[in-house]
Amino acid sequence: MKRSQINQLIRQASKCFAEHGWTLPPNPRWDVTDFGLGDHERFGLVLVNLAEEREYCEKVMFARRGMTTPSHCHRKKKEDIISRWGGLRVQVWNGLPGESDGDKFTVFVNNEPRVVGSGDSFTLNSGERVRLVPGVYHEFFPESEDCIIGEVSTANDDLHDNFFVNPDVGRYPGVDEDEPPLVRLVSDAK
Repeated sequence: MKRSQINQLIRQASKCFAEHGWTLPPNPRWDVTDFGLGDHERFGLVLVNLAEEREYCEKVMFARRGMTTPSHCHRKKKEDIISRWGGLRVQVWNGLPGESDGDKFTVFVNNEPRVVGSGDSFTLNSGERVRLVPGVYHEFFPESEDCIIGEVSTANDDLHDNFFVNPDVGRYPGVDEDEPPLVRLVSDAK
C-alpha cells in the first residue's frame, strides 16, 4: 500500500469515528491493511487496538462499502464482532469454505443461539453482535457507506492465529513511502 492511501484511510476513519461519537484514546495504536492483496478498496480494513492484554483484547475498526475482510478463522481466539455503527454483513462457515457449505451449526447473535448453514450470511445492524468461536471461518463487509466495527476477544495474535482461505493474503501490507506517515502503524514496528 502507498503511505498516502494509508493516511487517507486514517483520515476517513477518524472523521467517521468523530461524526458518530467514538472518541479514541490518546496515542491510539493504528493498523491499516489491504491484506497484502494490493487493492485496499476491495480488501481493506482500518483497525485501532484499544486493549492488548494477555487475556483479552478490544478493537474498533472502520471499513467503507466495498471493503471486505477476507475469509479466515482463528484456532485460539474467540471473538465478538459488533456493528457499532452502520450495517455489517457477516458470512460464516463451520469449517473450510467449499468443504463445509450447507452444514448446519449454531452461532450466537445478540447472545441468542441461531442455527445457520455453513456459508450463510446475515446482517448486523448498529449495536448487534455475533460470537465466533475458534475454527469458524468468517468474512465481513459493510452494507452501509461507512461502518464502525467493534471486536472484543480473547488474546489476539495477528502473526500466528489468522488462517486465511486465500493463501495470497498477508496480514500486514508492504508500504510504499510516497509521503510522510500521519501516525505510526502497529506494522511499522514489525
